[in-house]
Amino acid sequence: MVKPYSIAVLPGDGIGPEVIAEAERALEAAGDRFGIEFTLRRFPVGAAGVAAGGDPLPEVTREAVTRADAVLLGAVGDPALDKAPRHLKPETGLLALRALLGVFANLRPVSVHPALVGRSPLKADRLRGADLLIVRELTGGLYYGEPRGRAASRAVNTLAYSVVEVERVARIAFAAARRRRRHVTSVDKANVLEVSQLWRDTVTAVGREYPDVALDHLYVDTAAMRLVAEPAAFDVILTENMFGDILSDEAAVLAGSLGLLPSASLGSGPGLFEPIHGSAPDIAGRDVANPIGAIATVAMLLRHGLGLAEPAHAVEQAIFLALEQGARTRDIAEAGAPALGTRAMGARIAGLVSSPPVPLSVRRGGTSSVPPLPKGEGVRG
Repeated sequence: MVKPYSIAVLPGDGIGPEVIAEAERALEAAGDRFGIEFTLRRFPVGAAGVAAGGDPLPEVTREAVTRADAVLLGAVGDPALDKAPRHLKPETGLLALRALLGVFANLRPVSVHPALVGRSPLKADRLRGADLLIVRELTGGLYYGEPRGRAASRAVNTLAYSVVEVERVARIAFAAARRRRRHVTSVDKANVLEVSQLWRDTVTAVGREYPDVALDHLYVDTAAMRLVAEPAAFDVILTENMFGDILSDEAAVLAGSLGLLPSASLGSGPGLFEPIHGSAPDIAGRDVANPIGAIATVAMLLRHGLGLAEPAHAVEQAIFLALEQGARTRDIAEAGAPALGTRAMGARIAGLVSSPPVPLSVRRGGTSSVPPLPKGEGVRG
């Protein structure tokens, strides 16, 4: 008998539990269709962790995620803790979770579904051919650097990277580009930052190991401008932690909504998989959040976390079909048009996972445009 896959589910805060419930539904539908058993166990994180155990990453959660085959995470964040001490902030739990799992490379694919071109604020001609992957270094930079702190009249954060940290995430980016369109754009601020100069020199050196992949460098301000001016010019964008945080949210406007996009965070242990949107407490509990990003995250979990390409494709196909058939949540619906709630959209996609109406190959884009990375390049397996 095949051993069940163990998935640690961290629903998080705000809309996190709502969209993750629909992601679980899609995962279970894929398991039923392909005869795969998933054992899903839920644990608190973020504000829910503080409420449950006085810690945004409680010990029970720490133990569970390190034993799991993969971790499915919802958003964290609660305005009620905005003024809490740093060790009680939900975001502190998220940073600690990434460090605990050693997930140093965050993959965020961005593409535009043909039926949603009109939902992007960009003109259709600028979106044509846009299909990119942002590879963000996840466990270094300003978010983790020491010393750090704040006094009454002064605060400090430290930006630091080592050659080893840059090399390992750069190899992830080049390996992904080799399976896409063979082009890496490394983003830095090397004209003013010594850390960016080290970043650029190191990425250039790693690039020599991949002579079949083109490499260019952009300053982050230029990259931000080109991302909306000519997004189709990019294949793989490689950048450091804070720049990647900002650019990946900017890139979300290409697709039409933050609620559509997934991410995978990879290292040498269990992968961490989460939609890119925040906890959106203003709409929590109202059954209006878009679960597609969380469901697409399940596809990345299946492919990158568990090495299950066929079930991953089935989830991607179901999302594509649902949108093709006109299913919309409020954030992507035309003004005045009917919209599905969170649960109804989740049920529609899960039904398509279980029994797709017609064979259909997912078009280029979405999570399917992120090819599986080889073992030894940050993928567990």
